[in-house]
Amino acid sequence: MFDNGRVAILAEALAFPEGPIYTAEGDVLVVEVKGATLTRVRPNGAHEIVSQHVGGPNGAALGPDGRVYVCNNGGLSWVSSQSFGTRPAFPSQPPGYTGGSIERVDIRTGRVERLYERSDQAPLRGPNDLVFDDHGGFWFTDTGKGQERTSERGSVCYARADGSLCTEAIFPLVQPNGIGLSPDGSRLYVAETLTARLWAFDVVGPGALALKPYPSPNGGELVYTAPGYRLLDSLAVEACGNVCVGTIFDGGISVISPEGELVEHIALEDTHVTNLCFGGPQLEVAYVTLSSSGRLASVKWPRAGLRLAY
Repeated sequence: MFDNGRVAILAEALAFPEGPIYTAEGDVLVVEVKGATLTRVRPNGAHEIVSQHVGGPNGAALGPDGRVYVCNNGGLSWVSSQSFGTRPAFPSQPPGYTGGSIERVDIRTGRVERLYERSDQAPLRGPNDLVFDDHGGFWFTDTGKGQERTSERGSVCYARADGSLCTEAIFPLVQPNGIGLSPDGSRLYVAETLTARLWAFDVVGPGALALKPYPSPNGGELVYTAPGYRLLDSLAVEACGNVCVGTIFDGGISVISPEGELVEHIALEDTHVTNLCFGGPQLEVAYVTLSSSGRLASVKWPRAGLRLAY
């Protein structure tokens, strides 16, 4: 296990890990997007499959019932190279693709239940990431799919954990990916991958947003745009309100203040640093997915992470 004093590699040989969840037992659950599994990583680095999926499990979160809720993107196309490791390819819609979904996993038995295949407006195409609120519902991004000459516009939906409601709340977005809530729950943050933009939306109730008028293209407030050629992936929020976004190509975590200032960029050795969660007794450790090299790292974090609803 590599450890340079701040960054330790906990697990290797994972098939594009994403969606980390820190558990009460001190384990970390990750999805393996390419491997189509939900996997448990023990503190000693051993890992075991919790559940097997059809398609591409992407973001994941613990729900109010103790089960894991998974965004399944329906499957991706893949490419590998020496310079960039294993990564999703474009077009992103693979042969045999039939649609995306939201799934629910009993982590004791490994049973996978398909909860939603569409919102009130359209079929789900490529669900990517999700976050639960204090009311027991969850927001999730749907990135959409890319074909040879076209790319779909994405959306954000709000759903209930009991399977009774899935409604589209934001449309359109350009490859929406990471999603998170501010400490007081009043702002919903959404990161767009291709535009490298971080947006904020005003939350006024469970599943309800106060959308801003034109010229906002989506009803949100633009918080931050990454400089240079960087892409933004999934995110987590610190207790102080900073938004920590996985950053692609300039691999690492970009920490952005609520006012839109870049607090710092913590560089990590992977071109596709996709996601993080906080763990440890005081949420002082970030568990980060180094996806193209198939690794899970722990990073001593300079500030405490935000405690999630569940």
